Amino acid sequence: MSLSETIQQLRLFQERKQMGDGMALTVNIYYTGEKNNARKFAEEMISSGTVAKIRAEKGNIRYEYFFPLNDESTVLLIDSWENQQAIDVHHESPMMKTIIALREKYDLHMKVERYVSDEEGIPKTDAVFIKE
Repeated sequence: MSLSETIQQLRLFQERKQMGDGMALTVNIYYTGEKNNARKFAEEMISSGTVAKIRAEKGNIRYEYFFPLNDESTVLLIDSWENQQAIDVHHESPMMKTIIALREKYDLHMKVERYVSDEEGIPKTDAVFIKE
């Protein structure tokens, strides 16, 4: 996602909040395993079509994997949803069984961070540092 797309998403979050749709939630999940197991997990999530199904779920904004340069045993998932209800529906979906099975297959451990969208958007004092 480009920086301009990210800014556009932040503006969309702000509009949704003003319309009463609730605040968007982003969950960062750090999957860690031995050797390349976290990367293999992410690759299988993609190749199995599970990621595409999750991205197609109502309320999903972003579902994307990243690989830290300084830690080959970890994969970061950035998982964003329109609101808590969308996450709850996702957690009840058939994809969760697939995710859990693959986590077990690759013996992954998780660290989770959860963020709520900033209803004010990017402050002007920060925006001056952003090149679109």
